[in-house]
Amino acid sequence: MSDTQTVSVPGRIMAAEMAEQPAVLQRILDEGAPKIREVAAEIAGRNPRFVLLTARGTSDNAALYAKYLIEILLGKPAGLTSMSTTTAYGATPDLTDCLVITVSQSGGSPDLVASTKAAREAGAITLAVTNNAASPLAEVSEFHIDVLAGPEKALPATKTYTAELLALYLLVEGLRGGDGSAAKELPALAAGVLARQAEVRALAERYRFAQRLVITSRGYGYPTAREAALKLMETTYIPASPFSGADLLHGPLAMVDNVSPVIAIVPDGKGGEALQPVLDRLRGRGADLVVIGQQAQVDVASAGFALPAGVPEEVQPILEILPLQLLAYEVTIARGQDPDAPRALAKVTETH
Repeated sequence: MSDTQTVSVPGRIMAAEMAEQPAVLQRILDEGAPKIREVAAEIAGRNPRFVLLTARGTSDNAALYAKYLIEILLGKPAGLTSMSTTTAYGATPDLTDCLVITVSQSGGSPDLVASTKAAREAGAITLAVTNNAASPLAEVSEFHIDVLAGPEKALPATKTYTAELLALYLLVEGLRGGDGSAAKELPALAAGVLARQAEVRALAERYRFAQRLVITSRGYGYPTAREAALKLMETTYIPASPFSGADLLHGPLAMVDNVSPVIAIVPDGKGGEALQPVLDRLRGRGADLVVIGQQAQVDVASAGFALPAGVPEEVQPILEILPLQLLAYEVTIARGQDPDAPRALAKVTETH
């Protein structure tokens, strides 16, 4: 082989971008936080009465996390928009005094741009949260927050997702006059979680030949369940169904048996407490239950991954998703596929 030839290693780009996450989180805390506080202060001064969040794909899961933050920490109603009501049906709701937050890694999807422009014309305060300050979405929005993740080349989004979560947490903290101190240890904790990839590699053997997966959580952990399912489906091609624990009990529990793998994200806090009856039912059905959570919960499951203790519940999702990103990567590699380039996917999805 000549010196100019290179070997394409499957998953090389995704692995490198996952490894960047502690540095990205630290960059947001060091460089991004002052700008986020400024934007939050300006928006808070206009006292929006409710919040709408607009996103697609991975960013939609980040937006769902923000919905929990806004309703719990700010006490304001928040909802996820249906963009087609504007872009396809031409609806013109009155959005006076509404804050519309659009979350997008690229900021380039036409429907996101069109719905944000329409929201601004309808009287909304518009804020774009992107990884591209020069994007069309940033240009049509009144305010913009750069998540500072740097170029992301792997098709599965990893570092931009955790960057969006942290930026949204700091935004909500700024809106309520908080200092965001719950996030200060996240870069070091994230590095510790990512260093345990060998544990996840062993866990991945459970799913190499899986035909389907069920992923469940409650509270702040539910967006993590949705994002984990998306990552697993787009990289491994294994059908993965995410459910709120409450919804799982309303029927879908019937499809779980002693050969059905279930991944439960168990927050350390009220979300985990609310999930406990679901875990009891799953164990009662003999499910192959893998827990992402505290060591005590892992000890009574079939297997799992213990997360750092003592982390405030509202920022735990930034750590919860890391072993699940690693799991998607490891299962994909074990199945002989390349997680850098899932079939039928493009980095910017141009929906209209």
